[in-house]
Amino acid sequence: MSPALPEGEPVPDDGALPAWVRPAAPAERAFGVYVHVPFCTVRCGYCDFNTYTSAELGGGASQVAYADTALRELDLAARVLDDAGLGGRPVSTVFFGGGTPTVLPADDLARLLRGVRDTWGLADGAEVTTEANPDSVTPASLRTLVDAGFTRVSFGMQSAVPHVLATLERTHDPRRIPEVVAWARNAGLDVSLDLIYGTPGESVADWRASVEAALATGVDHVSAYALVVEPGTRMFAQVRRGELALPDEDDQAAKYELTDALLSAAGLEWYEVSNWARGGQHGPHASRHNLAYWRGDDWWGVGPGAHSYVGAPGAGHEPEPEHAGVRWWNVKHPRAYAAALEAGRSPAAGRELLTADDARLERVMLAVRLHDGLPTADLSTRARAAVAGLVADGLLDGREAVRGRVVLTLRGRLLADAVVRELTD
Repeated sequence: MSPALPEGEPVPDDGALPAWVRPAAPAERAFGVYVHVPFCTVRCGYCDFNTYTSAELGGGASQVAYADTALRELDLAARVLDDAGLGGRPVSTVFFGGGTPTVLPADDLARLLRGVRDTWGLADGAEVTTEANPDSVTPASLRTLVDAGFTRVSFGMQSAVPHVLATLERTHDPRRIPEVVAWARNAGLDVSLDLIYGTPGESVADWRASVEAALATGVDHVSAYALVVEPGTRMFAQVRRGELALPDEDDQAAKYELTDALLSAAGLEWYEVSNWARGGQHGPHASRHNLAYWRGDDWWGVGPGAHSYVGAPGAGHEPEPEHAGVRWWNVKHPRAYAAALEAGRSPAAGRELLTADDARLERVMLAVRLHDGLPTADLSTRARAAVAGLVADGLLDGREAVRGRVVLTLRGRLLADAVVRELTD
């Protein structure tokens, strides 16, 4: 999603990081790269992402020019991190998201990955993922990606039911899903399928059919997200006019519980509230890139609207006490993004300096959603006092609480936002 960006504080034209991030962050802090590709063939009615169709853009913001534009930001990133003493770390994970990255030619995606490799190098066994629509790949394009170093693809399946896909304004034929999964696996890619539940008009039987269709492909990772209808989207307007009716919370909860039951029975373990993988959180199929976000690793986000984050130095490199990290974000429109880079300026729109309290709060908000949870000792005194009540309400696992960890139950996953509020207020 592309939430409204906070104003933050200005970023220097050269993109320089605050002086207190120097010298280098500790070697154990992993480094990832996110590449935002802001193009789609059509804009779906529910989509609130920072995406554009090819007809909307031109010049340096066009699909044809985009790889060259993004490579300019990689050059900038190398200078900024080197100047801050943060260079020299190989990239552990790379994630191409969007939009639909695979609307770009596979050769352009390969060139962008080569740019990441040439800039920092890739760690041994690096995970390299691209999102894709089922109708945006071919066997040949997938082989090109594998030859370039891609290891994983995440297909936007969303549903296996035609009338649900029509409501979502998705353009692919659901019968194509098994075919593209087979193409990807034959090429040597690990495959994930993304599903959305809670579409207006979707029955529980429809949702069961979608989950079972995903499992029938034999994939080792499934993401399942509740539909959120954001203001400003076409679907929001349809709901407001009474043309579409959103499901109630009980319907959403029933579909989540069904998802967990079906995926668990098939051997996929939940490792984050909306993600299941064979082998769970520590297995080979969990998304290591997303885990890096949830664990607070460093990353550079390339592309319009992309966010980046660098934590404060560790032992031996004490920052000013009030600083624990810096987050910044690029301008959202591709034309403004391209214009800044063409002028030799950072495309960053603003940044936020995180305090130690900010960092602790974010750690709780993110880690509590993971299967492993987090140590009770990481909570504030007030939050630790709330754990017993959350266990009594069936939201936290009592046995894990006795062992000193905060871990959600199935009911807790359904009410994860409420648990987070209780642990962070």
